[in-house]
Amino acid sequence: MNTNPSPSPSTETGPDSSDKPTRDEALQAVKTLLRWAGDDPDREGLLATPDRVVRSYDEFFGGYDVDPDEVLQRTFEEVEGYDEIVLLRDIDFVSHCEHHMAPIIGRAHVAYMPDNRVVGISKLARIVEAYARRLQIQEKMTAQIANSINEVLKPKGVAVVIEAAHQCMTTRGVNKTGVTMVTSRMLGLFRSNASTRREFLALVGSPQTR
Repeated sequence: MNTNPSPSPSTETGPDSSDKPTRDEALQAVKTLLRWAGDDPDREGLLATPDRVVRSYDEFFGGYDVDPDEVLQRTFEEVEGYDEIVLLRDIDFVSHCEHHMAPIIGRAHVAYMPDNRVVGISKLARIVEAYARRLQIQEKMTAQIANSINEVLKPKGVAVVIEAAHQCMTTRGVNKTGVTMVTSRMLGLFRSNASTRREFLALVGSPQTR
């Protein structure tokens, strides 16, 4: 078990804005890749491709512009003493592998046990999106989501399970389709209390039974 404290999840952002290439430089980079692939970026079918790719990158990697801690700041204390599991299940996401920039397509299950305050459920989905829309590895993304919720909400426990298919494995390399990677991160009561952990896993269910 790693006993080293986890770094603050929101400290990892994109490059300093002063170091970020211009949009024109990004467009030229796409043209270079098209030429390297063996095609002609000036042919009719590819004329608009650099612009489309750059605009898609704005969407794919928009998580670098989001501070996950700020997403969780607004909470509600009028919960009538509710202190059981809060679970948002089957949060679809698309991320990209930081090794090959290939898509990671999956779903996340996020739960916490509140301690006097709760957060709007849409914020849990936004936390997943904030970390998914970055270059990622699934293990790190799982930890980042859990650590962020734990640090900001300070609940009694946090649990995150992610199931995803990695296109860097299914479309290249070993070319194994139908393979799903599952990662989990348990903090607080979900880690120390076996019955709480079992309850969460039963609520999430097995991928084969859903």
